[in-house]
Parts: sequence; C-alpha cells; structure tokens
Amino acid sequence: MDGIPVTSPASGPRCQRVRFACVALVGIVLLTSCSRGQTPAPASIARPSVLLVTLDTTRADAIGPEAVGITTPAFNAVAARGKRFRQAYATVPETLPSHVSMMTGLYPAGHSIHENGRTVPPNQPVLAEQLRTAGYRTAAFVSSFILSRRFGLARGFDLYDDDLPAGSEERAASATTDAALALVNRGGTRPLFLWVHYFDPHYPYTPPEPFRTRFAANPYLGEVASMDAQLGRLIQAFERGAPGPVAIVIVGDHGEGLGDHGEQLHGNLVYQSTMHVPLVVMGPGVATGTVDVSVSARRVYHTILDWAGLDATGSLRRPAAEIVLGEAMKPYLEYGWQPQTMAVEGRQKSILAGRMEVYDVVDDPKEARDLASTATQSAQLQVAIRDYPVPSPDAAKPADTLGEDVRRSLASLGYVSATAAPIVRKGAPRPVDMTRMFDLLDKASGLFVNGEYARVIPLLEKILGEDPYNLDGCLRLAVAHSSLGHQARAEEMFRRAAEMAPRSPDVRLYLALHYARSPEWARAEPLLEQIVAATPDRLPALEALAVIRERQGRLGDAIELRQKIYTMRKPSGSELAQLGQLAMGAGQTAVAIEAFEKARAEQGSRFAHDLELGVLYLAARRYEDARGALDRVPASHPEYPMALFKRAQVSVLLNEQDKAARIERARRHADQTTRPLIARERLFQGR
Repeated sequence: MDGIPVTSPASGPRCQRVRFACVALVGIVLLTSCSRGQTPAPASIARPSVLLVTLDTTRADAIGPEAVGITTPAFNAVAARGKRFRQAYATVPETLPSHVSMMTGLYPAGHSIHENGRTVPPNQPVLAEQLRTAGYRTAAFVSSFILSRRFGLARGFDLYDDDLPAGSEERAASATTDAALALVNRGGTRPLFLWVHYFDPHYPYTPPEPFRTRFAANPYLGEVASMDAQLGRLIQAFERGAPGPVAIVIVGDHGEGLGDHGEQLHGNLVYQSTMHVPLVVMGPGVATGTVDVSVSARRVYHTILDWAGLDATGSLRRPAAEIVLGEAMKPYLEYGWQPQTMAVEGRQKSILAGRMEVYDVVDDPKEARDLASTATQSAQLQVAIRDYPVPSPDAAKPADTLGEDVRRSLASLGYVSATAAPIVRKGAPRPVDMTRMFDLLDKASGLFVNGEYARVIPLLEKILGEDPYNLDGCLRLAVAHSSLGHQARAEEMFRRAAEMAPRSPDVRLYLALHYARSPEWARAEPLLEQIVAATPDRLPALEALAVIRERQGRLGDAIELRQKIYTMRKPSGSELAQLGQLAMGAGQTAVAIEAFEKARAEQGSRFAHDLELGVLYLAARRYEDARGALDRVPASHPEYPMALFKRAQVSVLLNEQDKAARIERARRHADQTTRPLIARERLFQGR
C-alpha cells in the first residue's frame, strides 16, 4: 500500500422550530454539504499530497503573527506562504463533533454528533473514504482518546494510529510527530492524505522544557509554543517526503475559555474564546494573504475535496461570504438549560440562548458590548439562527453503549456525559448565567464516574440547591446513596426524580439498578424487562438483567444477554472468564471454550482457568489442546488433584509413553473428590 500498512422531555418552543425549508431558502445548508459531486475542480491543477493538522484547544489569539505574548514560527511560516483566515469558526467547542464537521462538511445538525463520547453513524460518508476511493493513500495520527477509532472517524484510513501511552488517554505532540514522520519517511508514489491531531494545549497545561520555564506565568501558551515546534518538524518532513505537489491545512478544533465570560475551559459557551479558531490554507491554487471573510472550519472538507479533483464547491481556495453557524448544546443536553446557537455574518456575531446577543467581533473581540438593542440583523441571519435545528435530548443521547472503562477514560480528560436526558422547560437558565456551576458540575461528574460516592454526595446536593430541576444530578445523588447502602435516602431521591420527570425511562432504569443491587433484587426484573423491550440496546439494563438471570438460575438467558453485551462493548478478561464459567455450567461447551480462549488471550499469565479449559477441550475431544491446558495448571491450584486426574485421562487417550506414571501420580495425589472417580475410570482399568 505504498508504505502504509493496512489496519484493520417536555419540548420547549425552540425544539419545534425545525423549519428546514426556510433554512434552505436562504442558502444555509445544515444537513447536507451542499456540494458533494457537483462542481469538479479545475483539471489543470495536479492532485497534491495533503497534510491536515488539527490543533486541539487552540485559541485564535494564541497562535499566529497577531498572537500576543508568544511567537509561533512554524505556524507563521505557513501563514506567510498561504491564506490565513482571521475570522474562522469551529462548529462546536468540543473535540469530536468539531472534527466530525471537518471530516464531513456538515454542521452537527447534519452529522448528529453534538458532544464527545458519541459515535459517527456508519452510513455517514467521511472524507478519508472519498479520498481513498479517489486513489489517495490515507493515514491519521491522533493524540487523544476523544478521537479513538471506537468513535467512528477511522473509516477510510489505511492507517489510523490512536496508540496512546500505557495508562494515559493522550500523547504529546513530540510522540505523535515521531509516529507520523516514520510513515512519511517510508515514501510512496500515490498522493498522500495525512491527518495529524495535536492535543497539547488541553488542560492541565504541562508544557515540556524549555517551554515550561519560558512560559511559567502562562503554561497554556507554553503548550501552544511546544506544539508549534513539533508542527515545524512535521511540515518540514512532509514537504520533503510526500509525493507530488503539497497542500497544507492547519486549523483549530476549538479554543479555550481561560476565564473569558466566566468559562475557564470549553464546551459550555459560544463566545470567541472557544469558537474563534486559527485557520491557514496553503497549496496549489491558493493565493497568499489574509482574509477577513467569515468562514466555518467545516469548509476544510470541501477544500481538500477540491484539491483531490472531486468537488470545488465551498472550497476555501476561493472563499465566499456566507452566514457561519455554530452551537454549544452540552448544557442543554446535559442539564436542560437553554440551547445555544450562533450566527456570524461579516463582522456581526449573534448568539441565541434564551434571548439574542449581538456583537461586533472586529471592534469588540472580547464581546464586552452587547449591541442587541441597537443592531440591525439581516433577514437571512435571523432565519438561520432562529431555525437552527435544536436536537431532541432523547434523540441526541442514543442508547448507552459506553462501558465503564470508556467513561473513566473520558472523565480523565474532563469529559463526562450526563446520566439522563434532561428536563427541557420554559424559563430554563441561560448557560452564561450559570458559569459559577461549570467547575462544580465537572468535578462532580468525574467523582461519580470513578465511584467516589461519599465525596460526590455534598457536591450533588449543592448542584441541586443551585439548579433544582437538574434531573441528572438528582439521579446521580440517588445512585450514590444506593451504592453506599443508604436505602431510605436513595429512595427519597428516586421519588424526587420521578416527580420531576414521571415519564422518564432514565428514572425507571436507575430505580431498577437500585433494586438489582439490593436484597429486593426481584423487584428489578419487571422494570428491566420493560426497559429492554422499549430500548433493546440500553447497556446498563442488559447488564443488570443478565445478573438477575444468573441469580434465577436461567443460565441460557444470562449467556445470551452477555453475548449481546459483548458485541456492544469490549469485555474485560475477567468478564470473558465469567462467561466461560456460565457456559460451562449450562453445558454449552463451544461457547465456554471460545470465552475462555479469549480470556486467556486478554489476560496472559494472569489467566487462572486452565483447568476448566482443559476439561472443556477433553469434552470436545481436542486432546492435544487439553494436554497443553492441563499442563499449565500449577501445583498450587486448589483443585490440582482434578487437574492430575484429567491429565491422566488425556495421557491414555493420546497413548503417551508415560501414561501409567500419570495414572499413578493421579492416584497418589487424589483427594475426596477424585479418589472415587479414579477408582471408577474405565480408561484406567488394568493399568
């Protein structure tokens, strides 16, 4: 492959205003890229190799020739040779949905990913698939678990390197660059599409030396400076090693609040600090200079298709004025607060979150002066922002298929999704008016996911004091009390949650899980059956029902449920071993063997079920495999006499030369269980 190895609620009034016809009339395309397959690129431009570099959590004012307090020579050098966009905007201030927009050309209303921790629909075409079909080699190197292949962006890549250091959910730009350079240096003849993602400026800010010392007063800028140094290495190698002409796109996926408008990090608001991003385009057909027209980062998709000769519509090689849209739906989807959308037209930016705000982002880049009472908005902008499709919380939160390991990985990066779909209500708080709660909510979510229930209870109580209709907080408080055995307090909180949202399937689910872990576990069965019937892929319900079936002795049903669960998430080695034991108890030999074999592959030297595996191989008449498994059983095993007995049986069946000695050894070490078995074993008669 030319050097690339192939790897394998109640609805609020805005929820009803999804008038796509109106949006289409003003030319604001939300659900389609508006360009696919319509306008071929000029044939005279040779198809270049394309390098796409995405800079995570990088503010527009923290990089480039106009940045204050920092020099970024690598970025500046590309900007001097290409086209720099002064007013470029992310579609969402979160990593995964922003990247999905760049890989599809769609706003989140089109690709359906509004938060981290979701999965790109398998029927959604992505950029790498189209480029590979067009003859490009494709490779990606990502630096955070947020973009792990499990979330759906690996499709179309010959190589998708999401190999992070053991025990970490991110890797430094230096390590990512090293991996990418190894690929570039292998060479190749076909044009290459290479996507490299840097995560360094993400909190906590811990730049390496010498940047740690140089930027001791502002470690965030230290992270950006360190990343820029690696960007220089990457660009130099790509221009030297990629075949044919070269094109480069450098773009931020979102910014960082750093205290602006009360937001320290990102994801909750749509002000310039988190939505305004750096963007530079350099390559064939791109004039040099700076551009003040507002553009969306989703146009990266169209620009790369243009270079590939597939479609020139929407390309940033010839940027056209348009109304640029964006959203921050996390507070709405997590807590039921007001949904937030933004629309930028020229220098005017409008934000709709319960009420309208208007800013002149050129004269007032900090958005300190709200001009809503005096500004005139175009009719097109008003239609675009008011009719931006607001997702239903139930539809935006698909069936929960994330395992606890994935939750913990997301939590370690500061991303934890809500437990329940929120209560959407009139008069809900505006996110910008709730900034005092952002840190509290993030800390409580992290503690909850990590099972630190005693520590999280006072935080959840404080959250409910500030936001009494926070259904997620109420349910998490109920679960925390339940997990600590506080039965009365747990049931009190479940009753409160049911009063808030009497038809919520989430309330029923977590009440069922409460019963399932209590002596009243039988009360969970009908609730779980109802939930699974209504939502067959609700992972927590399936897992709890599997435990109930085991307690009832319905092993076949428990095994079937476990098998379904493990198609939805990767099981641990201990879970596979448990499935093997269940299947062995149910007489399902083939299922048990497969489960134990997978457990052994996962656990290696920690695998402790060679005796069971040997017995199963023997039952399946796989005598050679049985010999190997039984020989691995240590003498310290509490059932070692049984292992000797079974090994003697195998020895006879294989007609080994030392079979008599093995029978004698089994007799000599027999216990109360194996002594009568040896005496009755016909294979041993006369030996």
